[in-house]
Amino acid sequence: MPVLHNRVNNEELKQRMLTETEPRTTVSFYQYFHIADPATFRDELYIKFNAINVFGRIYVANEGINAQISVPASNFEAFKETLYNSAPELNGIRLNIALDDDGKSFWVLKIKVRPKIVADGIDDPTFDMANKGRYVTAAEYNKLSEEPDTIIVDMRNHYEYEVGHFENAIEIPSDTFRDQLPMAVDMLKDNKDKNIIMYCTGGIRCEKASAYMLHNGFKNVFHVEGGIIEYARKAKEQNLELKFKGKNFVFDDRLGERITEDILSECHICGKPCDTHTNCKNDGCHLLFIQCDDCAAKYEGCCSADCQEEMHLPADEQRARRAGRENGTMVFNKSKDHPLRKHRDEWKESRNRDSRD
Repeated sequence: MPVLHNRVNNEELKQRMLTETEPRTTVSFYQYFHIADPATFRDELYIKFNAINVFGRIYVANEGINAQISVPASNFEAFKETLYNSAPELNGIRLNIALDDDGKSFWVLKIKVRPKIVADGIDDPTFDMANKGRYVTAAEYNKLSEEPDTIIVDMRNHYEYEVGHFENAIEIPSDTFRDQLPMAVDMLKDNKDKNIIMYCTGGIRCEKASAYMLHNGFKNVFHVEGGIIEYARKAKEQNLELKFKGKNFVFDDRLGERITEDILSECHICGKPCDTHTNCKNDGCHLLFIQCDDCAAKYEGCCSADCQEEMHLPADEQRARRAGRENGTMVFNKSKDHPLRKHRDEWKESRNRDSRD
């Protein structure tokens, strides 16, 4: 039987990818449809994709498939044919092609079976994904978003919203998608007859959210077709006004693709305008945060002086410090209660005091 997992260490695979000369295309796609045997579907897809050198992260569940991958340019048509022939429901599905992309986003293929392709916390057996909101194209979004009875809802996490979002979009301030769903219902409970447009990165979360809103009695629910990725591509192709401002956060090594030149966020250390996400270089931290070039140089890519100091300790002393400490929990810090905000706010207050003196 063919090997259905990677046997080479990640660092070697990454170096192989970086030395590739053929360009790659980064693509995301998803589809809600019933998969009776996700494990078998996963194994068959792994064999086919591995044969054409697809890299990326794919989740398979009874409710469908969710994928972010890269594929060599010469194999792109073979990839499409393989995907479209994998199930009738996948034939001709939309592929979201990255805008700001060097093709170096993934270096290994991982396909995992999950309980759901989006963890939602929904346990109501009457919930039906088939009853979902209406798609809106880029042109339709621009028109509908300007109507006075329209509410625009961002169904992403705070660290995504912070660096870029649609004009006038409201944030659902929860740390998880499963908590956002009931929170959105509660926040909008007095607006059940208004136009509700939901959006996310590539469409998968807002599509489920639109179905959940309809399930809870909302009448006019829409979701942006293909999410921010497809909206930006179509808006640029059709010379439409770009109503999404800033960066679109993406879940690969790029950590963002620029849509407009607007900088909506601040460095989490000093408060300067900045929208560059990075992970703390201290192996005992790896906090995801926003850092400007000056602070990156000052702290050597770390999120604080403490992490900078720890990074330079001997390896055994670093391990001793980390013993018993929970690591990795802040890689994606989702909430507004970011651990660096207090530091940033104190810095800004100090700067304001200095300007007053």
